[in-house]
Amino acid sequence: MPAFDVAACVALIEPLTAISSSAAAAIGGARSQDGVRIKADGSPVTAADEAAEAVIRNGLGRLAPDLPIISEEHAAYQQTAIKAADYFLVDPLDGTREFIAGRKDYTVNIALVSGGVPILGVIAAPAAGEIWRGIVGRGAERLTFSADQLSPPQLIHARPRPQNGLIVMISRSHLDDATQIYLDTLPHAQRVACGSSLKFCRLAEGTADHYPRFGPTHDWDIAAGHAVLAAAGGSVTRPDGAQLRYGTPQRKIPAFLAWGGPPPSDGAGSRAGFSRAG
Repeated sequence: MPAFDVAACVALIEPLTAISSSAAAAIGGARSQDGVRIKADGSPVTAADEAAEAVIRNGLGRLAPDLPIISEEHAAYQQTAIKAADYFLVDPLDGTREFIAGRKDYTVNIALVSGGVPILGVIAAPAAGEIWRGIVGRGAERLTFSADQLSPPQLIHARPRPQNGLIVMISRSHLDDATQIYLDTLPHAQRVACGSSLKFCRLAEGTADHYPRFGPTHDWDIAAGHAVLAAAGGSVTRPDGAQLRYGTPQRKIPAFLAWGGPPPSDGAGSRAGFSRAG
């Protein structure tokens, strides 16, 4: 059975915030072109990914030595089903393509998954000096950081869905045909391209409304964002409205719809759009 409740998560949130800030500093100390290579799955990795990974794994090992850590850069060596009820899910540098290209929309993602559900998430944006964090059932916050200084946190909330003119976050690097077909079903939607888990953060802080993705993505890409958005009052589900399944041997989410609130009760913009998108 899952061991973590809200009180246990509260005890972890500050040290996890500090770990994410330290990982962001490690990324800031690396150049975007250092150690770039292409992994077996075709995705790029840099020295910054590996530096941030080392910081996070060391920090989590000290903080909670009994909890497993599933991370992107170690995934090739961990191709088995996850049996633990509770574990950390880490992407040390989400948006590596953006980082290499010199853009600013890349993040550090740390999530705590309990019983197959992300219940705590911390997302740091090194270039912006911002952190979003949330505990499902407790709320979500945003704060700024520089060097070893953290600002006081500010509560954030997803906003009510507007009647017209959704602001829809889309992937800059992974906009697939199925998602494009779905987007065409949303009338008068303003599309905002962005890399990394920042798309979830925009929904959580109430500056955007929707983030659809019909192409597969890895668990570690979205778990922290899922937790932050759910903590802020939003939702992340399969296109048919069912709960996402984390922790499969492939560690992949086939498709999802993220909303700044509950999924539409009439299915508009969700199941109907999914049927068109295949």
